Amino acid sequence: MSNEIEQLLPHRDPFLFVDRIESCDEKSIVGYRKYTENDFFFKGHFPGHPVVPGVLLIEAMAQVGGAGLKKSGTASASALFFLATVEKAKFRRQVVPGDEVRFEIENEMVSGRMIKQKGKAFVGDELACQASWMCVAGEA
Repeated sequence: MSNEIEQLLPHRDPFLFVDRIESCDEKSIVGYRKYTENDFFFKGHFPGHPVVPGVLLIEAMAQVGGAGLKKSGTASASALFFLATVEKAKFRRQVVPGDEVRFEIENEMVSGRMIKQKGKAFVGDELACQASWMCVAGEA
């Protein structure tokens, strides 16, 4: 993880799921995460057939969304985001150790207290996951 990401998010290892933000503005965010066999959840999910849990892909999308909001200046540097809803989650492809995932996030609504985003997670050109979510925003 980069120092930049740790400046943008309060999450820390082992629950920080963003390696870098490639681009961000008030409308969209693109970020990445490379999953390795050292990720803590692979030991139990599943022995002999490691797969990234779907809920952690959604968490990673939300983290990319929050980091991008802060990096673009769309949200304050001290803002904290808490998931309030997750909708329309679909899982299309398993994500396994060695996969680098590209998260493409769209800001649907950003206000002082509520953020609505949707996103897609890709391995190469293959869609792995998609969802929409809402976060409640507060200050640290």
